[in-house]
Amino acid sequence: MRTQKNYKKLGFTYLETAEIVVAINKLMANYIVHYHKLRNFHWNVEGADFFELHQQFEVEYDKVKENIDILAERIRVFGIKPRYTLKQFMALAEVGEVDGELSSLQMVKEVLKDFGIIHDSLLNVANFALEAGDMATEEIMMDMIRDLEKRNWMFTSFVK
Repeated sequence: MRTQKNYKKLGFTYLETAEIVVAINKLMANYIVHYHKLRNFHWNVEGADFFELHQQFEVEYDKVKENIDILAERIRVFGIKPRYTLKQFMALAEVGEVDGELSSLQMVKEVLKDFGIIHDSLLNVANFALEAGDMATEEIMMDMIRDLEKRNWMFTSFVK
C-alpha cells in the first residue's frame, strides 16, 4: 500500500527535484526533436491527405512548442536554467529523426511512434513528481498526458 506523501509549497531543494529536472530535460529533448519532425512533415506532406495533414501537423507543432515552453519554465521554478544545444538534445532524446521522404501515412505512423515515447517520458516525470510531493509538476504532466492521449486516438483513427 502506498504511503501518503506530503505536498510541498515553495522552496524545493536541488536534491528534492534532481530526478524531476533530469526527467523533464529528457522529456523536453523528446519534444524538441518531435517538434522539428512535425515542422518537416508540415512542409513536405503531399498527396490526397495534404490539406488535412498539413493543418494537423501545424496544430501539433504549435501545441508541442507550448509544452516545451511550459517545461522550460517549470525547470526555472526549481532554480535551474535549461541550457542545452541541439546536439545535447539529440543525444538525450529517444525520439529520432527520419531520413528520406515519407508518405503521408508513414508520417502519421512516425508521429504515433513519437507519441508513445513522449507518453512514457510524461509518465516518468509524473512519477518522480509524485514521489517528491510536487503536485504542480504532477498536474502539468497529467494535463499533457490527457491532451496527448486524445491526439493519439485521433491520429490512430486516421491510419485505420
